[in-house]
Amino acid sequence: MTNSTQVFYFVLIAYFDTGVFKYVCVLVVLLLYSLILCFNLLLIVLICTDRGLQEPMYLFLCSLFANELYGSTALFPFLVLQILSDVHTISPSWCFLQIFCLYSYGKVEFYCLTVISFDRYLAICFPLHYNRHMTITRAVILIVLIWVISFVLNAFAFMLLVPLQLCGNIMNKVYCVSTSITKLACSETPVVNIFGLLVSSVSIYLPFLVIVYTYIQIFRVCFSGSKQTRQKVFSTCTPHLASLINFSFGVCFEILGGRFNMNTVPSMLRIFLSLYFLTCPPLLNPLMYGLNLSKIRLKCKSLMSK
Repeated sequence: MTNSTQVFYFVLIAYFDTGVFKYVCVLVVLLLYSLILCFNLLLIVLICTDRGLQEPMYLFLCSLFANELYGSTALFPFLVLQILSDVHTISPSWCFLQIFCLYSYGKVEFYCLTVISFDRYLAICFPLHYNRHMTITRAVILIVLIWVISFVLNAFAFMLLVPLQLCGNIMNKVYCVSTSITKLACSETPVVNIFGLLVSSVSIYLPFLVIVYTYIQIFRVCFSGSKQTRQKVFSTCTPHLASLINFSFGVCFEILGGRFNMNTVPSMLRIFLSLYFLTCPPLLNPLMYGLNLSKIRLKCKSLMSK
């Protein structure tokens, strides 16, 4: 077995020298981050301050938008510093903190999308009993559980990841990920891999089954109902489906990129796709929900006119 070495910093080699264009890259990153902050904060404030929007579905959306801010803040300031720096290194403590934040962001995002699909299932398939099944109190409890479960699962994974003995410090990434840490381990990591599989089952596969079931039932009601029912279903479910597909695409590529050799993929495309699930959902989700949900759209128009 290779002797372990004490790692004082990790080197992120996916960055490349862009010369004077690095300031253009910084401006693009800052613009994206500013738009994400503005869009998500606007809708969070709107939902929290308007009594007409304090319903279970909008509370779930508020949790989703808050998570977008959380994940983006864990990434974008770091990207700006790395682009401006000539040496692309990160200390182990900051690296592990970033892993914790980004992975909890991913779990909360998928759980929020799962709960929203379940909420739409109750509203469309059981409209007469919806207010009895989904109250404000239950919505708040579900939101708390989403965040607590995500952080607890991450904490357990964190306790297995941090003590690993490492035989290197080079990552072919622009930010820290747990798969890069396990690849640097001096020995096999069966416990970490098994726990990772269990976490994936709880945070990806199980929620995915719930989403598939709810949408099978929703489409069954949709296609057996009137034209008005179909229009209502499509107007409320379209932004959620778009968010789900958008986020799942980015996560799938990140999982595949961490498990398989992606050196055949051009470096620029590889970087873009690795950042996709951390940039596009936070930017597009508030736009999709704001434009498609009539209540939010009308409140935004009213706010803008004032």
